[in-house]
Amino acid sequence: MDGEEKLLIYEFMPNSSLDQVLFAKRNSSLLAVGIVIPSVIAVLSTIAYWFFCFRRKRTKTQKSHNVGDEMPTTELQFSFSTISATTDNFSEANKLGQGGFGSVYKGTLSDGQEIAVKRLSKNSVQGEQEFKNEVTLVAQLQHRNLVRLLGFCIDGEEKLLIYEFMPNASLDQVLFDPNKCTLLDWERRYKIIGGIARGLLYLHEESRLKIIHRDLKASNILLDIDMNPKIPDFGMARLFVLDQTQANTSKVVGTYGYMAPEYAMRGQFSVKTDVCSFIVLVLEILSGQKNSSYESNVSQDLLSHAWRHWKNGSAIELLDSTIKDTSSRDEAMRCIHIGLLCVQENVADRPTMPTVLLMLNSYSVSLYLPISKDKLPDESAASSMTLQ
Repeated sequence: MDGEEKLLIYEFMPNSSLDQVLFAKRNSSLLAVGIVIPSVIAVLSTIAYWFFCFRRKRTKTQKSHNVGDEMPTTELQFSFSTISATTDNFSEANKLGQGGFGSVYKGTLSDGQEIAVKRLSKNSVQGEQEFKNEVTLVAQLQHRNLVRLLGFCIDGEEKLLIYEFMPNASLDQVLFDPNKCTLLDWERRYKIIGGIARGLLYLHEESRLKIIHRDLKASNILLDIDMNPKIPDFGMARLFVLDQTQANTSKVVGTYGYMAPEYAMRGQFSVKTDVCSFIVLVLEILSGQKNSSYESNVSQDLLSHAWRHWKNGSAIELLDSTIKDTSSRDEAMRCIHIGLLCVQENVADRPTMPTVLLMLNSYSVSLYLPISKDKLPDESAASSMTLQ
């Protein structure tokens, strides 16, 4: 009976009232849709924004370990046939040497320009990522103390890097040769030290990229016709982003004897890692001796040797006999002093390259930082930088 009454009420309801009810219901539905849809859009937009931020941060973090996969424009790309012709089909007569990347050949372009061609060996310990690192980084770097990349070539399994030719080869071939080392008088050695320092400063502070080289050593310093030093070989380099100061890696690469202890033992690297390698190189330039020369007697590695001379007041005796009588005592002592500062056990106590360069170029004793015995590496710490 109630149902019938409700039906009658509905049937006899005026048309205008029925329209109002239907209109109200329709407006209510539209209002709900109008609230729900924007809310859903707002939530999805927020999720998308945070996902984008997360991916961007993750990408930046990854860049500290690997330079991007993008290769430079084809303007830098040479054909394999062109480079093969410049090196006389990679003949032995044009072979300059061999390293971890592969063989290096001398070539001459059609305009007469001499070039050095690095050919990736199929058995190379460096892979495709290292090749991309080198091409991507060097193509973006311009400094008088960095080797200039002229181009590259990728043709099937063939991968080539084309650089400006350095007529005086690498520093180790001159410095450690008993006959050629006489070409490096004190003025030239001091100039080489300053040039390497400026190149590192550019990589760490002045270029639009912040780069840790990670493989600085005598064989990775090339000399041009005027004996100006140039840093090559960026296959092992790592790009830091923004204000990043340190990174870790499970794959330690580089050369023992030049590695900072925290990098060799824990895989931690920073700009201070390059500073430590730089100072080992400086001590080799001063002494004319390889750090590896002392590996048969661990307690007599080059760093410990320098520290003992410093403690005994005989630091000048560290100098190569060919320059001992003609060197500037003040400049030589400054280099040794800076060297001991840069290998302090506590990474935070080591100066950065701007400070190192400032001390190299200044004659003010007040710029020197005090060397505390307990802050210098003990024999075991210093020995961790010997060749293994």
